Amino acid sequence: MSEIVFYNTRTREKAKFEPIEPGRVGIYTCGPTVYGPSHIGNLRSQLVPDLLKRFLRSEGFEVTHVVNITDVGHLVSDSDEGEDKMELAAQRTGQTAAEIAEKYTALWHEDRRMLNCQPLEENPKATDHIQEQIDLAKTLEERGYLYQLEDGVYFDISKFPRYTELAKLDLEGQGAVQRIEKVEGKRHAADFGIWKFAAEGVKRLQEWDSPWGRGFPGWHLECSAMSSKYLGERIDIHTGGIDLATVHHTNELAQSECAFGVEPWVNVWIHNEFLDFGGEKMSKSVGNVKELKDLVERGIDPLAFRYFVLQAHYRQQQTYNEEAMEAAARGYQRLVKAAIALRDVEAAGDPDVQAPYRKRFRDALADDLNAPQALAVTWEVARSDALAPADQRDLLLAFDEVLGLDLANAVVAEEVGELDPRIDALVAERETARKNKDFATSDRIRDALAAEGITILDSPEGPRWSRG
Repeated sequence: MSEIVFYNTRTREKAKFEPIEPGRVGIYTCGPTVYGPSHIGNLRSQLVPDLLKRFLRSEGFEVTHVVNITDVGHLVSDSDEGEDKMELAAQRTGQTAAEIAEKYTALWHEDRRMLNCQPLEENPKATDHIQEQIDLAKTLEERGYLYQLEDGVYFDISKFPRYTELAKLDLEGQGAVQRIEKVEGKRHAADFGIWKFAAEGVKRLQEWDSPWGRGFPGWHLECSAMSSKYLGERIDIHTGGIDLATVHHTNELAQSECAFGVEPWVNVWIHNEFLDFGGEKMSKSVGNVKELKDLVERGIDPLAFRYFVLQAHYRQQQTYNEEAMEAAARGYQRLVKAAIALRDVEAAGDPDVQAPYRKRFRDALADDLNAPQALAVTWEVARSDALAPADQRDLLLAFDEVLGLDLANAVVAEEVGELDPRIDALVAERETARKNKDFATSDRIRDALAAEGITILDSPEGPRWSRG
């Protein structure tokens, strides 16, 4: 078998994967900041490590996957400027920060369930690990990496020469100005907050006593503290969206290697690229969020979104629009139909016949998680006239243990044809005309759609349409 290779963001090259402890792999993934719902762009950063975890388990590794919940400390600037996102959400809604965190953590778990993500071994919350964060900060202070200002305790990046290595930062260049903010008294603009003090006269919902004064931990501190608690002071693989590399992961790496005295703290950094929404950034703070439930409300199976993500390599930007999502939904349904047609096959498959397909599927994923190539092998099996049905069944089910599309249990969605806003609007207009007994308009719309090959089925639940 070919060796497993992953692309490491820190080295900018592929390399053979070798776990720290033979047979065991620890994965840490940055989880959600639970001040609002996760959008579908956020969910790509959860689907990539789930595919990684499934693949490594198929290779015989014992995998421990840790994903944190950020419920304190994430400021609106993603570094040390502005207010805490949880505090702002509490002010906006009138709920407590704890109530908001509980609500959106539950929604995030529901999204993961609908996407068929495997259960997590650990899912720690930042607010449950304040002491661990204080202890880590004390270690950094004892080793001379911290200094104190009026508004908090900061990490001195000049004490860590490898600070720019992960994201290949040019801290003196123009781009650096966009990633950091000005705080009076900082030794370097990129020095980052380890512990922030509560503002004078302001009563926060989330604040704790510390050796430096009452306040709250910086966003970056939590991941180092919690990953070391559950995975040890060195990690096999750290994953997250590429946007985290320049600030959050850079700061995590600096404080961890300094506190633990290790290099590298993480063996392999795996970052997934963005979903491209036509040049517009999808953001909870902007309010243009598209959630998984929005797809469900349109009749799209959540696993069709998982299928959509599998169509592109995780290091490639992937264009998301309605047409691409609808095409993925149709493709997923075709694959489900192929799997359903094989469920009643009782004959035994032939391992020798299946072996070449299994190898090609496995080798695709062993080459830096090449999901599109693995999906292509899956479709080759589903469409093959040369393979016996029993071999098709065995291969599809084996591949799906890694792809996570639930082909063993999925059902075919109701035949509603394509999703098309223009046709939907015409069908709705026709339904309104029928209710108003304007049958001339109703018939005119029906005939116009029929000329396009659109058939309308009037049912007790409302009209549905299909093409052809």
